[in-house]
Amino acid sequence: MAAKRAERLVNLVIALLGTRQYVSAARIRATVPGYEADDGTERADEAFKRMFERDKADLREMGVPLETGRTSAFDTEDGYRIARADYELPELTLDGEEAAAVGLALRLWESAQMAGAAQSALVKLKAAGVDVDPARALPLRPRLDSDEPAFEPCYTAARDRRLVEFDYRRPDEGAPAHRRVQPWGVVAWHGRWYLVGHDLDRRAPRVFRLSRVAGAPRVTGPEGAFEPPPDLDLAALVAGQDGGQEQLVVVRARPGAAVGLRRTAVPLEPADDDEDGDLLQLRTTDLSRLADQLAAYGADVLVESPQELRDAVVERLTRLAAMGAPA
Repeated sequence: MAAKRAERLVNLVIALLGTRQYVSAARIRATVPGYEADDGTERADEAFKRMFERDKADLREMGVPLETGRTSAFDTEDGYRIARADYELPELTLDGEEAAAVGLALRLWESAQMAGAAQSALVKLKAAGVDVDPARALPLRPRLDSDEPAFEPCYTAARDRRLVEFDYRRPDEGAPAHRRVQPWGVVAWHGRWYLVGHDLDRRAPRVFRLSRVAGAPRVTGPEGAFEPPPDLDLAALVAGQDGGQEQLVVVRARPGAAVGLRRTAVPLEPADDDEDGDLLQLRTTDLSRLADQLAAYGADVLVESPQELRDAVVERLTRLAAMGAPA
């Protein structure tokens, strides 16, 4: 859309939001910048009518509740207005867990291709009165650009519904195999990132761990080349192909802390007067990844069992403390 046209539409919305009465087309022509001036010629009248009809259609297509009617019985022609109650968004509120999730998402979106969308979302939330501080949201940080170089091209291909090609190295295979995939989405599962899609050569759904992608994936073909299956559950597909043995983990978390951890944990018992926190149960197929996550919570989380995980968290915290100690 041309800049002048966009500016005219914004001016039209502002003008029609600023009144409760219906505004005639002649009044809009005289007050809203960007329309053909009334110089008394038939050419100018026709140009204004065509322009105004396109603008009305554009606003309605964008979901703006443009109303047509007359303020009183004495009006001789229809006018226009935008009902403020139908146009404005309701008050937006987030609870603690929701705000934490948004903060984590903002840090995830620091990836180059999503930075613009993240900034736009943050501005809209702040305009609605929601204060989201990504630095204080959750004590963990997804690392995409360095650890998962395949993330951005795979995410872009899934978003645009384009074919993606890459070399994939399985643990039981010596050399990488070339894959051509219609990507359905990218999902995190137990601390790892996976691409889920339809493998064209194997003619079946497949799950690919991004850390096993060799080199840079190549996105090809037109946008909108395919559609994912209806009722698609990416996490369920990954879980169904996860061959790791699941282990039960019990941790104790300080009341009100470890919000992100509690979202996937099962509470076993609340804190007593003589206890230091709430007892939570977790399930994992990767103790090493979970140790990284738990260590990020610091003193807010204590591992009760298994001892192997407790030792791994203590080792990580000890190493971090040594790095911060004065020389």
